[in-house]
Amino acid sequence: MLAKSMTTPHRLPQTVAPTLKMFGLAVGCSFLLSSDVRAEVDYGKEIKPLLAKRCYSCHGPDQAESGLGLHQAETSLVEGDSGERLIVPGDPESSHLLERIVANDDYDLMPPEGEPLSETEVELIRRWIQEGATFTKHWAYEPVQDASPPNMSEAIQNLRDQAASTDQTPPIDSVVSDWQAGNHPVDAFLLDSLLAAGLTPNGPADRQTLIRRVTLDLTGLPPTPQEVAEFVNNSDPNAYEKLVDRLLQSPHYGERWGRHWLDLVRYAETNSFERDNPKPNAWKYRDYVIRSFNEDKPYDQFVKEQLAGDLLDNVTTESLTATGYYRLGIWDDEPADPLQARYDELDDLITVTGQTFLGLTINCARCHDHKIDPIPQTDYYGMLAFFADISRYGTRGDQVSNNQIDVSAPGLNEAYAELDDQRRKLEEEATQIEQDGITKMSAPDQRATEGPKRQRERILKKKLRPLLTKEQRKRYDEIKSELSLIAKKRDELPDRQQVLGLGKLRPIEETFVLFRGNPHSPADSVTPRFPEIFQESPREMTPEERRRVFAEWVTSPDNRLSSRVMANRIWQHHFGRGIVRSPNNFGGLGVPPTHPELLDYLANRLVDGSWKIKDMHRLICTSQAYQMSSEIKEASQAIDPANDLFWKFDSRRLSAEEVRDSILAVNESLNRDHYGPSFYPNLSAEVMAGQSRPGQGWGNSTEAERNRRSVYIHVKRSLLTPLLSAFDFPEPDTTCEARFATLQPGQAMSLLNSDFIHEEADKLARSVRSKLPGEPSPQTFVAAVIEQVLMRPALEVEIQEGVELINELVSQYQISPERANALYALSVLNWNEFVFVF
Repeated sequence: MLAKSMTTPHRLPQTVAPTLKMFGLAVGCSFLLSSDVRAEVDYGKEIKPLLAKRCYSCHGPDQAESGLGLHQAETSLVEGDSGERLIVPGDPESSHLLERIVANDDYDLMPPEGEPLSETEVELIRRWIQEGATFTKHWAYEPVQDASPPNMSEAIQNLRDQAASTDQTPPIDSVVSDWQAGNHPVDAFLLDSLLAAGLTPNGPADRQTLIRRVTLDLTGLPPTPQEVAEFVNNSDPNAYEKLVDRLLQSPHYGERWGRHWLDLVRYAETNSFERDNPKPNAWKYRDYVIRSFNEDKPYDQFVKEQLAGDLLDNVTTESLTATGYYRLGIWDDEPADPLQARYDELDDLITVTGQTFLGLTINCARCHDHKIDPIPQTDYYGMLAFFADISRYGTRGDQVSNNQIDVSAPGLNEAYAELDDQRRKLEEEATQIEQDGITKMSAPDQRATEGPKRQRERILKKKLRPLLTKEQRKRYDEIKSELSLIAKKRDELPDRQQVLGLGKLRPIEETFVLFRGNPHSPADSVTPRFPEIFQESPREMTPEERRRVFAEWVTSPDNRLSSRVMANRIWQHHFGRGIVRSPNNFGGLGVPPTHPELLDYLANRLVDGSWKIKDMHRLICTSQAYQMSSEIKEASQAIDPANDLFWKFDSRRLSAEEVRDSILAVNESLNRDHYGPSFYPNLSAEVMAGQSRPGQGWGNSTEAERNRRSVYIHVKRSLLTPLLSAFDFPEPDTTCEARFATLQPGQAMSLLNSDFIHEEADKLARSVRSKLPGEPSPQTFVAAVIEQVLMRPALEVEIQEGVELINELVSQYQISPERANALYALSVLNWNEFVFVF
């Protein structure tokens, strides 16, 4: 039974048997692959990465030996010190580069170290030179293009015409016709590239698979068996569109998609390093993110609030909470070099900001000009100058003032201040009376009152009153009564409200380029500037407006990266990978987009749709491409093994949070409360022992709290939840663009042996039994478990195997029937059909 788990899918939602459609596909593929037509060599995708990897170390932006640099045309199309021209456009034979990379003499061969270029790489460079050796500008640094969806009818007809001229069958089937009839813009872009490669898309997934896929994608939770049954049997032609709308209105949507954002901004609730002290009110930033997604806050507003929420025209508690973005990083409370620590923190901020919002590795230019992208060191410090007012998180002696913002209701602070002033005056008067009495005490008693507070109070209580005059005793008693009344009034006031954010700013000072990144070696002065690749300059601004100007530039409709980056992230979390596979790096070492026109189309749709993210979900989820099956066809796999062209839907393993939350959902113990302080799961003593002070900073939560969704788990950097870590929860010290999706033994151990899984399996068995009349038979119990967990009727073979397992546990291992039932329920929670999305 357990052999079905975490290895090969136990039950595929679609048949994988070959169909007649594959015959037409194979014929069409042979037609296209037999063509001798070759596309022009793409400098950005094929040549630049090759040169960067093999040549830039000696002939690149940092070093140009012999006066030759292969990173730009100006230093490539010239004579070197030897008098030879490195590259002669259109003439490979006269190009010294080609001569050196195929040289037989080790002294002449380039590159001088490592393996020589392969024959394929040499031929690629030869063809590029033959075609004119064009150094095109990197795609991401060009303005977003006004891309229109291809005409599917024309593409299909062109393919038919080409096939007719060669007496072969084009790869067109009923699925292609369905895509054409749907006339969806996303499908138009994808179908165009699929047909050009001789591929056809998979057919649609069955309705049971589809509702589970879209429900998990949008909410992070599985649908209930009732929801599945209703959707499968719903004859309304708009049933799927209505399902998508319902899911987008669920408060669970923000919990799922907010977590994606928290990965990017390295959300955690503690500071790291040895003490790993808590960040007070960090959970309010998390809730701000979740609410923003649930309310469909425009993305440009969402970004502005985080970068400059304290500088907007309308500053609110919400926008101040958003500035908690600046306080999420790690913080050393006792650095050996405080100045170095400050610039390390700013570098962390530059890294996260540049990669999250712009997809740029600007942080690579901290110590020198960027090795690959045209980002000089002055751009790094020009960007840093925008954040010159950001103070450190705190100091060893005060870990609150810099990062806590008081957002109490109007009048509340004044009420506290008035009572505090009254208390201060009364305490001063009482102290004066006490001092009068102390002067009359013996020398030892006087010295004792100068010691610890508790010791002073003990001496005063025992010996003060006899030393006071009658009037002093009366007034002293009155003061004590008034202080008690003030304390009572103070306790009756509502608590002050604080949020994590920019509590105190730093005075703005001049910013310098730092020689080799050393804060103790300032060089040239710089002012705030945008990266020169954008060819834009900041508007006139006061020093206090710097972050606001930066935020406005990032969210400008004309910014060529912001909309692309976010559109790519939305696509990524629906299809398992972005159109650009390196979501945080749109630069030269990033992966070029597989569908650049589609990416620009989505970027424009995002901006034109007022930056509303839910509209993007509707657009993507209603495409035929998203609704495809995950069936693997051998012919398609042979042509496009990485599924770069999206001929199928890529199945995926559940994320860490989805695994835990799905278990709680199917055993019906999930607490669906939203927002509020984080909770603490139970951790074993062995896990706690990994801390320098075991258990410090880890609280106790009630069972109801522990049953909340995983997004509300307290994220302590030095003590991540083991179950989540086993399923690739990211390390929160740095930005995470895409989580790993591993399959490793620790996952199987977590779902077979952990205390958590056994407790939850017991709950699942009890939940199932509670719905069955009387004492259910093993057959009835097995069928009910499968239906509750997998949301489908059990197969006869599954019932038979389940009964055999239960009987074996009872008869051979002397386990009680109740415990055997729980272990069977545990086994079903390990089936791939539960742990994977197809």
